[in-house]
Order: sequence, then structure tokens, then C-alpha cells
Amino acid sequence: MDIRTALKLGIAQLRAANTPSDTLAAELLLLHATSRTRTSLYAHPEYALAESESQRYFSLIERRAAGVPTQHLTGKQEFWGLEFRVTPDVLIPRPETEHLIEVALDRLALRDLRRKESPNMSGEGLFIADVGTGSGCIAIALATELPAASIYALEVSPAALKVAEGNAVRLGVVDRIHFLESDLFSGLSTAGAGGVATLEGAGCLRQTRESRITNQGSVLFDLIVSNPPYVGRSEAAALAREVREHEPAIALFGGEEGYELYAELIAQSLAHLKPGGILILELGHNSRAAVEPLLDSPAWTNVRVTNDLAGIARVLSSEKACEFASNALL
Repeated sequence: MDIRTALKLGIAQLRAANTPSDTLAAELLLLHATSRTRTSLYAHPEYALAESESQRYFSLIERRAAGVPTQHLTGKQEFWGLEFRVTPDVLIPRPETEHLIEVALDRLALRDLRRKESPNMSGEGLFIADVGTGSGCIAIALATELPAASIYALEVSPAALKVAEGNAVRLGVVDRIHFLESDLFSGLSTAGAGGVATLEGAGCLRQTRESRITNQGSVLFDLIVSNPPYVGRSEAAALAREVREHEPAIALFGGEEGYELYAELIAQSLAHLKPGGILILELGHNSRAAVEPLLDSPAWTNVRVTNDLAGIARVLSSEKACEFASNALL
């Protein structure tokens, strides 16, 4: 059987099973089964598949038609131009989550401009937390963009943390990220390294070359980013089968309505941000109305919502007010 015929049969089988993005899935699975490049696949559609390649390909097609995500079959997913290993222990990175990285970099640059400082392109002196790191895609993307920053990847699932650390090793940034098993910020009490923070300009904490440790042993951050569980259990039946049956519930569901975790996440973030520090959260498709009011407080300033390409409110960002500098020293 040649490549062209195999691809057509695979597409037809997935289409008959009402599999989303059937053409793309069939193509990716054929690439994976044959270890070919996309260029090779389409430049030589007349090439015959080896029997072992054909068997492997149609086995993958059957599993995809049965609901197993393509990313679990290939073991990988692209995010921010990087290839991540994914397993059933982690949420599959979505393109819309890339907006978190964009907003983070934009807000850090704007903060520097407001302070009349040159943009900190390397991230030197910055301390960043990715809460609920999962595959590590956010932390690793930020490590590639801000190579001198100190990044903490926090994750409650030991299995997910292992996947994230493996991705950091493969992508060459493991030395820039501290991986901690942590329920929100609880694991920071065991994080090492003392340091000094100083009060400068406008009452805001400016980071020195070492992190400051509070009395509870927690690092104070310039930036906290999180893509928390935000799907409501009440919505579970409406999810696509590949999501509902194959992605980890701990990374999907944020309570019965989906937004229950945000209040505690925002409260703890306030305690772990330096004044002037930035909080960036991914939102579910219908969670803005419940989450944005949680930042309606003197403790937060410059609250902004960023829409994704579909026009959905996707990213909520804010800064810890400089007047709350004293809170960081409690």
C-alpha cells in the first residue's frame, strides 16, 4: 500500500468515527508510524509502506477512532515553537495558552517602561512561578524567552512533575527551573536560598540578585503565571470524549462550576508577589464574570483581560499594588 492510499483510508476511518480534525490526525499518525517528515510524505506519495509501518499506522488510527488523543498516540505536542512530551498524566498544551506567555512578556516590558528602565530582555533578577505546571510548557517557554530568570514550576501531581522535568531536560532548560511538588504554593516552604529584597522608588520592591525569603520560607515573585483547572464538573458530559476520558481530571476540573479554585489561588498569589509583581491567569470560556471581581480590591491594580483569537476572554492579568509593600514583609 502506498502513502497516498494509506492516508486516504486513515482519513476515511476517522471521519466515519466523527473524529475531530480527521485529516490532520491521520497525517500526524502516518508521520509518527513511518518516521517520515511532512515534506517526504507529500513529495513521494507513491512510496510503498513496509508491512510493519502499515500495521502500526492502522493500529494508531483505530485507537484514535476509539477516542485516544492524537498527542497520547504520538507522545508529543508543539507549544510556543517547542516540542513537548505529553502523557495521560498531564494536560495537553493548547494553542490558546500561548496567550499567557505573550501577556507575561508584554506586561513585564510595560512595567520596565513605566519605571523608566530598559526592558529586561534576559530576565536577570526576575523570580517567576508557574503554578500547576503540568507538562511544564509555560515554565519552559518562559525559560527560553527569559534565560536569566529564576523560575519555579509548582505542581501537585508527582507524575506530572516528572513529565515537566523530563521536558526541561530535553529542551535544555532544566538548570533554570526549580521543580517542586506543591499544592498551589505550599511546597515553597521547603525551597532553599535566602537573599535580600530592598524597597526602592514608588514604594515597590525591586529584586536584587538573590530571592528574598519570608518568615514562612517562601520566595517573593516578580511574576506568577497559572493555567489552573477551570472546567466545571457540571460540564463534564459536554466535553469531547478524548478530553473527558483521557486527560487528567485533576488538571481539568476546578470544582462543580469550574471557577472555585481561583479565589484561593489569587489570595495565595497576593502573599507571594512582590509589590508591583504581576499575576497572570488563564480563564475558562465562561469564567470571567466569576473571577474578575476577585481582583476588585485595593491590593490589585492595572487589571486587564485579553481575548484569544476566537474573541473569548482568555487571560486575566493584574499587578500587586505598591501600597501593599508592607504585606510582603510580614
